Amino acid sequence: MTNSTPPAALVTGGSRGIGRAIAERLARRGMVVAVHYARDEIAAKETVTAIRAGGGEAFAVRADFTETGAVDTLFDALEDGLREHTGSTGLDVLVNNAGVGCSGDAGHMTEADLDRVITVNVKTPVFVVQRALPLLRAGGRIVNISSAASRVAHPQIIGYAISKGALDAFCRSLAKQLGPLGITVNNVAPGLVDTDFHGDRLRGHPEAAAEAAALTAFGRLGEAADVADIVAFLTSNEGRWITGERLEATGGAYL
Repeated sequence: MTNSTPPAALVTGGSRGIGRAIAERLARRGMVVAVHYARDEIAAKETVTAIRAGGGEAFAVRADFTETGAVDTLFDALEDGLREHTGSTGLDVLVNNAGVGCSGDAGHMTEADLDRVITVNVKTPVFVVQRALPLLRAGGRIVNISSAASRVAHPQIIGYAISKGALDAFCRSLAKQLGPLGITVNNVAPGLVDTDFHGDRLRGHPEAAAEAAALTAFGRLGEAADVADIVAFLTSNEGRWITGERLEATGGAYL
C-alpha cells in the first residue's frame, strides 16, 4: 500500500445491525468501506450516506448469498468499486458478518433450512476468503462474526449453532495458513444484541428482553456498537498479536 492509497475494507451484511455498526466504525478510522447487502438496497444506501456524512467514504455492493454465483457477483462489484474509490483492488480488512438464522431442534429442522444456513454461514465465508486472498495486502485482517450459540447449548436453533461452530474451526486453520503473511484471522462471537436479526423475539416483548438482559453480567442487552468496537480493535495494528482466537462479545452472558 502506498501513501496515496487509502486502506479498504469489505463488510458483508454491512447495511444493517452489527454489520452497519462495523462499517461505520471502520470508516471513522479512515478506511474506504465496501458495504455488502443482499436485498435491502435502501438500507445499504442509508449506511453509505451516513458514512459519507461523517466524513468517510463507502460504496455499496449487492450479492444474494443464497443464489448461485453470488461470490463472483460480489467480487466483480467489489473490485470495480475499489478501483473507483482507491485506485487499486487492494483490500486490508475483510469482515464476514452476513448470516442467516435456522429455527428448529434436531427433530424439526428441515433439510432446506440446514442447506440454507450452511450455504450462507459457512460455505460463503470460506469462498469469500478464497476470492479475497489475492487482494489482501500483507498485514491484513480477517474477522468472522460467530455466535455464543457455538459454545452454549441452544437446541431450538441447532442448525445455526452448527454453522457457527464450523466457522470457529475455519478460523483456527485459516489463521495458521495466513500467519506467514502477517494476516490475522479471528472470530467475534456476540450474544443477544438488540438488532433486527432477532426480530420479534426481543423488540416489543419487554419480558423476553428483560430475561435476556438478566443473563449478562451488566444487566443489559448488547448493542451493535459493543461488537463493532471489538472488531475495530482486532483489525487495528494494536490487534496484530491476536490470531486464531474466538472472542466472546456477550457482556458476560452464560458465565
